[in-house]
Amino acid sequence: MVYFIPTPIGNLDDISVRSLKLLAECKTLFCEDTRITKKLLTLLSDKHRVTFHVERFISMHSHNEQSVLNEIDSAVFQENVGYLSDAGMPGISDPGSVLIRYCQEHAITYEILPGANAALLAYVASGLGTHRFIFYGFLAHKGNDRYNELTEVLNLPYAVIVYESPHRIEKLMDELAHFAPERSIFAIKEATKLHEKRFLGTALEVQSAFKNANLKGEWVVIVSPEKKENAEAITKEDILSLDLPPKQKAKLLSKLTGKSIKEWYVALQK
Repeated sequence: MVYFIPTPIGNLDDISVRSLKLLAECKTLFCEDTRITKKLLTLLSDKHRVTFHVERFISMHSHNEQSVLNEIDSAVFQENVGYLSDAGMPGISDPGSVLIRYCQEHAITYEILPGANAALLAYVASGLGTHRFIFYGFLAHKGNDRYNELTEVLNLPYAVIVYESPHRIEKLMDELAHFAPERSIFAIKEATKLHEKRFLGTALEVQSAFKNANLKGEWVVIVSPEKKENAEAITKEDILSLDLPPKQKAKLLSKLTGKSIKEWYVALQK
């Protein structure tokens, strides 16, 4: 059995009893970062008085997942092994999905344990939620890709969950304040940790609050959907049916879908 074990995103008490039990049984652990996993086990052992018997830590991160599996001795899966990302649920903006597909392709039994997840915590804490939301993860870092993705986020009809690093969180808030200044925004950093901090307001208000804030830490941002009163959603078909030059249609379709203007312009020529 391969166990995908969520780890605390900040507070060590968020580890489940079941996760501790299984970690104590595993002699092999696949880890996003072996150093972080070893430190975590030491902290958990001291805090929860659990003895671990891990004999082998195998580094498996987003840059080497496939190569590790191509070279792995399949005999390792004849006993219980675990996979841990650095924090939270494996496979959610973290490695893990390649190992899951490997298990599926090789008929290896696996199980996903429930546990801490920053996206869902932030979504509930925001109070901006409806019965539908979209998890977007990390936006592209720069250029047209970032602009197109941000445009898509702002045009989606649901609340959107975005991850952002401390290096780009101020940039993201500046972008939101520029493109959607009155949109309701919730931002939380270092969720469940000692220095957790929350911001709620319009994009302009949160942007202003950031000027006097310590922005170090991992961030989750919830972007509320645009309020459209007494208006029906515009569809791709609506735009395609308009008597407009291809370049104008391409610009409108790009804003609606997030695809680049160039991609739409080429498609309209066919």
